Amino acid sequence: MTISNSIKQLLAKFKPYLRWVILGLTLFFLAKVLKDHAAGVAAIRINGRGWGILAIALTITLLAHIWSAWVWVWIFHYLKQPITAAWGIPVYLKTNVAKYIPGNVWHFYGRIVAAKQHGVSLEIATVSVLLEPLLMAASALIFAVIGIPLIWSKNSTFLGWQLLGLVVVLIAIHPRILNPVIQKLSKLKQKSGSVKVEGTALSLASYPLVPLLGEICFVGLRGTGFLLTLRALGAIEPSKIPLLFTAFSLAWLLGLIVPGAPGGLGVFEATILTILGSSFSPALMLATVALYRLISILAEIAGAGLGSFSQLILAKDNCS
Repeated sequence: MTISNSIKQLLAKFKPYLRWVILGLTLFFLAKVLKDHAAGVAAIRINGRGWGILAIALTITLLAHIWSAWVWVWIFHYLKQPITAAWGIPVYLKTNVAKYIPGNVWHFYGRIVAAKQHGVSLEIATVSVLLEPLLMAASALIFAVIGIPLIWSKNSTFLGWQLLGLVVVLIAIHPRILNPVIQKLSKLKQKSGSVKVEGTALSLASYPLVPLLGEICFVGLRGTGFLLTLRALGAIEPSKIPLLFTAFSLAWLLGLIVPGAPGGLGVFEATILTILGSSFSPALMLATVALYRLISILAEIAGAGLGSFSQLILAKDNCS
């Protein structure tokens, strides 16, 4: 047995526990930060204006989820499926809260099942739920690529690196690159054993420009909700906004792709505190990420309620 095979076997044995290790480390980090800055967090107060700003942040976050549901409908149109927003948006919103169930795939599974019941082939339904997070990740990465050089260097030569980074990201979602990635992800979902996700031989024929633009707007709305949450607790210097938005994009991206973090829980918060801990008060950032997580969950619950209500109205109209 070669050394490489031994390493692969070791990694295979360790892989089922990786998500729990990551979750445990992030929770330990957050608990330590809370312990060190509990007094500072307790001293933070929200005035009437701050509560109003939080209400706006909640509204924008809810709109972001509704917009994301609409983008999912666009993905079906990109795949040549005549899915209506009246069907797609409620299904997306209802299944969105399932991301917090351990495994972090049940919201995808719910959408695949719903799409299949609606008459969409299993192959196309699978591609729709695989393509969406890939475009979300690309959108967050675009914001990060734009922001990182502006934050860490004032040297104008970094403009060339920014352009190169943007080109790399945009090339990465070309069908010639995406098709093998979707095939690989589909196989990984099957091997995971948590849910049954069908493999697919469907190939993307054109560049997903419209869905990508939609996901860029989604990340922008989520970032705006985060900035407003911070603003509710204290003033924000305009010069700090690029840093905040870039940190949010990186943290949200890691929360999306790191295993063992349902809905990015723990990973998002730990990343924000790591990046912004030296530029802002750790107590302020800890309060901000806690409030933002609460706002995100409330927005997802409200979205699920709206989705259920919309489906009830639609079913009643169809019966009459």
